[in-house]
Amino acid sequence: MLQNKIYQNFFIEIIKTFFVVLFGLSIIALTVRAVSFLDLIVDNGYPVDIYFKYSLLNLFGIAPKFIPLSFLLALTIFIIKHIQDSEFVILWTSGVKKIYLVNLFFLISILILFFYLILSTFLTPLTLHKSRLLLSKEQLNSFIPTVKTYQFSDVFKGFTFIVEKKFNNEVQNIFLHDKGNNIRNLSSNVSNLSSTTIVARNGVVDKKKLFLFNGQIISSKKDKSENEIIKFEQLNIDLSNLTSTTIKKPKIQETSTYELLSCFTSNQSKYDICQDDTKKEIIPALNRRIVLPLYIPVVSLICSLLLINSKRKYFNKVSVFIYSFILLVFTEMTVRYTGINDMTRILFLVMPFILLFLLYSLLSLKFSKESKTT
Repeated sequence: MLQNKIYQNFFIEIIKTFFVVLFGLSIIALTVRAVSFLDLIVDNGYPVDIYFKYSLLNLFGIAPKFIPLSFLLALTIFIIKHIQDSEFVILWTSGVKKIYLVNLFFLISILILFFYLILSTFLTPLTLHKSRLLLSKEQLNSFIPTVKTYQFSDVFKGFTFIVEKKFNNEVQNIFLHDKGNNIRNLSSNVSNLSSTTIVARNGVVDKKKLFLFNGQIISSKKDKSENEIIKFEQLNIDLSNLTSTTIKKPKIQETSTYELLSCFTSNQSKYDICQDDTKKEIIPALNRRIVLPLYIPVVSLICSLLLINSKRKYFNKVSVFIYSFILLVFTEMTVRYTGINDMTRILFLVMPFILLFLLYSLLSLKFSKESKTT
């Protein structure tokens, strides 16, 4: 009964440390990533609430990447803390075998593994897909944030512009070039229109509308006939038709696991992403979601090497942490090449099972020798 209570306390302590470390690392990474997301407001004119929703949803894409490292840190901190406090000595002297503690670490790693799988295979693709839908559904909020002086801006499809001066919502010496038919009804023959260029002395921006003064419209024809030039004193332009160049089609990491698996399980997949040239990218994505979590139990056994009663350098806390960290780096580097090399793919699949067998056998052997000598 007492041992069960001790194991329960150990379990809670490791899990609590794991989630604290995971949350801390994820928030730090999200803060750094959120700075780059500011371009959505500054360059693309998206509303502030879309920025915060997009950033929050991307937290689910960041967190799984830190799960192995968070588990490594949590388990290493737990073991080193209890060794330094001599708490494990009490367990050994009371008859608790070290292999039982290793089994506890292994059980916790299995739970973390399933937690990782739920995130990587279901929640992460779903939330990332929703974040991409936010950008595809949201229209231009205001044109003024995208206007910068002395800098060509092409944040909208087929639409380029530059201004010489900008003060609040007033602009001077404006140059607009539209080759995507975003500005309509400015030519007498729209069907023969190739591009439209507008030059104006000054103007005023009012959210999605642009009021230009004292300028001219130059319409280029598809048949290369003489350009049509129209001068104006005031021109009102509706910019609500502008489409941001922000990528709105879901990427592979934003595609559901079911859709990715269907590329290999069905001969005639209905999904556009299942192209021959993208399958080399789909395989690493699936391995990252499904196979990579299998290395977490391996980390638990490597950390368990700290329980071995040895003064040799390759069993001390620094060496054991380096072993685990090298394993995590190895998996991150290897998973990227599983789509282009068959040997790498096979090695990545079988390596966790080989390491589990070897490490558990080594621990059992070492602990049995220790019990015989005491």
